[in-house]
Amino acid sequence: MRRDRLLLATTLTAILSADLYFILLPKLRNIRRRSEPLCSCGSNNLSRDATPPGLNWTSVSPQLVGLTRRETKDGGSKLEKLFSHPLYNIQTPAVGPEEKLLQEEQLSEYVKKKVTRWERHMKLYSEAAVALSNITLIQHKMTLDPKASWLRFHLGINRYALYSRDDPAVPQLLRDMQRMTIANADYTQDEKALKGACDCSQVVKPSGHHLKLALKMTNYAKAMFKPMRQQRHEETPEDFFYFVDFQRHNAEIAAFHLDRILDFRRVPPVAGRLVNITGEVLEVTHTEDLRAVFFTSPANNTCFFAKCLYVCKTEYAVCGTPDLLEGSLSAYLPGLTIAPRISIPNPWIRSYSFTGREEWEVNPFYCDSVKQMYPYNSGNRLLNIIDMSIFDFLTGNMDRHHYEIFTKFGDEGFLLHLDNARGFGRHAQDVMSILAPLTQCCMIKRSTLLRLQLLAQPAFRLSDMMRESLQGDPLWPILTEPHLQAMDRRLHKVLKAVRQCVRRLGEDEVIIKDFVKSTAESGTSTERKKSR
Repeated sequence: MRRDRLLLATTLTAILSADLYFILLPKLRNIRRRSEPLCSCGSNNLSRDATPPGLNWTSVSPQLVGLTRRETKDGGSKLEKLFSHPLYNIQTPAVGPEEKLLQEEQLSEYVKKKVTRWERHMKLYSEAAVALSNITLIQHKMTLDPKASWLRFHLGINRYALYSRDDPAVPQLLRDMQRMTIANADYTQDEKALKGACDCSQVVKPSGHHLKLALKMTNYAKAMFKPMRQQRHEETPEDFFYFVDFQRHNAEIAAFHLDRILDFRRVPPVAGRLVNITGEVLEVTHTEDLRAVFFTSPANNTCFFAKCLYVCKTEYAVCGTPDLLEGSLSAYLPGLTIAPRISIPNPWIRSYSFTGREEWEVNPFYCDSVKQMYPYNSGNRLLNIIDMSIFDFLTGNMDRHHYEIFTKFGDEGFLLHLDNARGFGRHAQDVMSILAPLTQCCMIKRSTLLRLQLLAQPAFRLSDMMRESLQGDPLWPILTEPHLQAMDRRLHKVLKAVRQCVRRLGEDEVIIKDFVKSTAESGTSTERKKSR
């Protein structure tokens, strides 16, 4: 009997000790960690909240990431403080002639030819309009200014970004797109390529079926106009597939501001504008096909639709009130004849069908095969894909089937983040599969991570930065408050994904120093698993 009691007491003691060691003690440690401040002055950590225990992700000089209490408590513009932070003032490599997309003489010659062609076209069209006498044509005086903001924007494009952080041409270009007189409206090139054809058997309609126009300003600047299709409070219906979702003008505007706040600078400048679709589109267009799709609604509002409407019923008319219509204006990039671009399928392209699934959706080691393929087996292309996936996750854009690059810059050029109108569809939904390039490859640029951690801090909260930045647009408010809050939530999920990768593989394998470490140097996840 005594031996049984002794055995029972020993067993209970062992269970109690194990409970204390494995359950209670870790909880006490967690409580202690949570009680520590997120950011102490002079600390090398940007955010303790985003750092795994025992790992110092931001082991750089205090001058780079240290924040004083005065900086976090002072009033004034938070956005100005963000852009004055050392992380947003890192010296980029010197930009020589070869690193620039265009030379001034080259662009000047190209523009002069375009102006001559336009003047010849206007002369012929004016003569035809007089002969027919049934066309109301408004002609605005066109003036080419060699120092126009759109020309300076084109000249500022280099190997590393579309524009520099302090390029004065960008804010001026935004103002020009918001206010400058519209001299001409036409279909975009992809719409013209369709020639009105519409294949109803296609699940995903070509780009030209989306309702958008090319607008030319009186200084020869061009912008793509996407009209308002949804009110701010409206969301993507739950039964909609991502490939038939609406294109939202406010998503295009917000994406430009987010891209700038993340310091990617890969989205062309976008501004909101209230357009008079009668006086600034119908009465200035030289395209009879575009005139033909305008009509007056029963409510006496001016409306227009895409050319394919009565064939497939895939697009619906948009109407002014009675003539004014909100829209986004995206600055055009230099023409393809002077600055060729190529469109490349995204390795993580989704299945554009109702039932199919792509390999990356079923194979957790899919990134291993991507790392063996050109151009993802060296350089920064794969890291740029991961940047793009983080950008898309923050906006909720599932429609990134292709990306574009300038051919001049070759494999080391940056990716253009174009066509962002299917973002910000549902604020309550976080589509984690958008982050598949990050979670499967477990790699991220060091500079990207540092800025994400900075934007997770209360002093530089991403939603606050976006709110302030978007207030400068004439169509403000651009996003509803739930969409702004959703970006904060998604940002923390991105940092959590990186934490999990670091815990599993180690900091050196996950956080890649920009423009130095090749993706090929980072072993495949299968090999890492075997080594462990």
